[in-house]
Amino acid sequence: MSTKNKSAEFLDNEHGVQGQYKTWFLDYASYVILERAVPAVEDGLKPVQRRILHAMKEMDDGRFNKVANIIGQSMQYHPHGDASIGDALVNMGQKDLLIETQGNWGDIRTGDDAAAARYIEARLSKFALEVAFNNKTTDWQLSYDGRKNEPVTLPMKFPLLLAQGAEGIAVGLATKILPHNFCELIDASIKYLKGKKFELYPDFQTGGSMDASNYNDGKRGGKVRVRVTIEEFDKKTLVIRDVPYGVTTTQLKDSIIKANDQGKIKIKKVEDLTAADVELKIDLAPGISPDITIDALYAFTDCEVSISPNACVIVDKKPMFLTASELLRASADNTKELLRRELEIKLNELQEKWHYTSLEKIFFEEKIYKELEKRHETWEKVLQAIDKAFEPFKKQLRRDITREDIVKLTEKPVRRIYKLDIDELNEQIKALNAEIKQVKHDLANLVDFAVAYYENLLKKFGKGRERKTEIKPFEAIQANKVAIANAKIYMNRADGFIGTSLKKDELIADCSDLDDIIVFTKAGKMKIVRVADKTFIGKDIIYAAVFQKNDERTTYNMIYVDGKSGISFAKRFNVTGITRDKEYDLTKGAEKSKVQYFTANANGEAEIVKITLSPNCTARNKELEFYFEELDIKARGTMGNQVTKYPIKSVKFKEAGRSTLATRKLWYDDQFGRLSAEEKGIYIGGFDAEDKILVVFADGTYEITDQELTQRFDVDKVLLIEKFNQDKILTAIYYDGDKEQYNVKRFKIETTTLKSKFLFIKEGEANQLELITTENKPVVLIYTGKGAQTKTQKIKIADFVEVMGWKAVGNKLADYSKSTEMEWEPRAKEDNGMPELF
Repeated sequence: MSTKNKSAEFLDNEHGVQGQYKTWFLDYASYVILERAVPAVEDGLKPVQRRILHAMKEMDDGRFNKVANIIGQSMQYHPHGDASIGDALVNMGQKDLLIETQGNWGDIRTGDDAAAARYIEARLSKFALEVAFNNKTTDWQLSYDGRKNEPVTLPMKFPLLLAQGAEGIAVGLATKILPHNFCELIDASIKYLKGKKFELYPDFQTGGSMDASNYNDGKRGGKVRVRVTIEEFDKKTLVIRDVPYGVTTTQLKDSIIKANDQGKIKIKKVEDLTAADVELKIDLAPGISPDITIDALYAFTDCEVSISPNACVIVDKKPMFLTASELLRASADNTKELLRRELEIKLNELQEKWHYTSLEKIFFEEKIYKELEKRHETWEKVLQAIDKAFEPFKKQLRRDITREDIVKLTEKPVRRIYKLDIDELNEQIKALNAEIKQVKHDLANLVDFAVAYYENLLKKFGKGRERKTEIKPFEAIQANKVAIANAKIYMNRADGFIGTSLKKDELIADCSDLDDIIVFTKAGKMKIVRVADKTFIGKDIIYAAVFQKNDERTTYNMIYVDGKSGISFAKRFNVTGITRDKEYDLTKGAEKSKVQYFTANANGEAEIVKITLSPNCTARNKELEFYFEELDIKARGTMGNQVTKYPIKSVKFKEAGRSTLATRKLWYDDQFGRLSAEEKGIYIGGFDAEDKILVVFADGTYEITDQELTQRFDVDKVLLIEKFNQDKILTAIYYDGDKEQYNVKRFKIETTTLKSKFLFIKEGEANQLELITTENKPVVLIYTGKGAQTKTQKIKIADFVEVMGWKAVGNKLADYSKSTEMEWEPRAKEDNGMPELF
């Protein structure tokens, strides 16, 4: 055989290089998956974590141990170095569940590392000692060097995997299980055992808020969105008081600085003032809206992150992808089985103790011990004689008497013959019978026993472990609507170019690099393109602007001449949605068609134009007026209405017209604290362009604001929001904390400053606005007493309270307690056909 053939055979052979490589890779992949990266479903631990906890249990004497010592003890079981053990130990300690810590263990919020292992200490928590260890129910295996025994899995009687969460990257797969709330996991376990439905949602140590609408029970493909809480400290300052899960304050600050450098937000500076609590202070640039900046922070920085769970665990030595509910059910079933095994072991121990105590009682009470005084040939004969003496009493016992039982009896002190000792044995047997009966009852009612076990865990360890992350839906933020204008768009009308680089040409507008630009040409073509350095549209541009998608109020008025027939047409249309970079023809499509007049009207205005016909035409009247308000607003592709069949010399603006659109209807979306034009939430009225909105807050302030949809309101603080009418009288009832009484006042809004809050109740920390209305003749219902003794008092406010200045303290209503319940008497009211109750 040639050398070449021998070489090929060696490579292809299963014992050759390729064959061994396949085996090695499979072995390595299996090892990483099973022994390093992925937790086991039984106890929710990776091998390194399990070995650390086992080592800590061996060392446990109730006192703290140096982490360096714990690492050294764990290395007897773990085949890797001290670094991997130390990192895993710190990670578990920071989760504050199984391990009590002492010293500087770092901070997951800031990303600060823990101090060196020789400086910090740890011990097992009381919770860990209760739920994670029981040598009698633990399965053991030899350690990697064969010198020690280590647990295959710990007998974990709690859904630890869901409580702590887990992350790991193996060969070909990864796991990411999000942490859940301690108390909610116990409640869900109880519900499952009782056959009831339950739901599970993540909960993070770092707090914040979370939209879990797509969590999908933790399945692959699901996700949660996590946000920080951003407070508007004042109109120039924002404060962040938490961080999203998996993000540090340093990363958060860097993402804000990066967004500012890219021009997506505009701030003066951001400071990290984190100490005991997280605090990032953001100073806004002059003239920048706090509401838009908050939205932009969520859209462009790590103030909002999306997390995708991927719950992979080891089940029967194989990786499997499960849901959070399946993990909880597996844990609850495992806990129930462990409790059953513990009860069976305890029952056996109690029965053995009962057996021996009964033997001891008979041994002394029936004077069987005197067999020891008789002369027998051998020790075996003595034991046989004792066994024979027990013969009449064996029916009282629950198992046979063994040689070991008799030997043990002979070692007992003879003082047991006293009556007091016999009575003590009787009491012990009575107590053992009661315990055996209870254990048998618990085994027969294992579900109830497991439920009681969980309830006890919740009672002992649940305090202080309430939910930290608020669950609420997030509104969709359109990035292009909140991006700060960081660019300028220019156009060259004659050559037909637009772009940010044409700085010598005509400025169109400030824009962001996420915006779209809508452009119209003299030839009747329309195109929408992204902001870019330079884009060709078509020669003779007549209009360009930043495009707002789904804008149904901006109306385009146009007169064009058809190149084929020479007839001029007029049309009015909106552009709400199109395909980007596609050219649309707004004329009939004939060659040489051209636009003779064009305007864009933000609120559907319909102007009057003066049309002058060509002097050479045969028309008798060569000047005429055209009223756009006579045209309906139709689709952009419509031909339009005929204006004249004669050639037009010029079309000129003559007179501004009114808006032909209906008033803009607005709603208050009380789920997100937003104004909406999409019929979401509470209808607040039809608005013309100049109309304003009144907002009254629970702290006794009011604000007059505009119709800008990007502004946000704190849902929990808004008591009243409606279309502002300066002639309406507001009636307010508020609690005066100093005098411990309720005051009432009626007043009109006299301020005119927009987007500024004005306090209209008496100043004081304990003062709180209770009710507010703009009803003309309000009636308040006051409830006193409790239950069947409840009385209702009806007061017509307008009958005894005059209209006063907005700064007035008001009149005393009554000395009701602060817990008094009151409400406005409901009355039907209509506004533009939309009924409401006040």
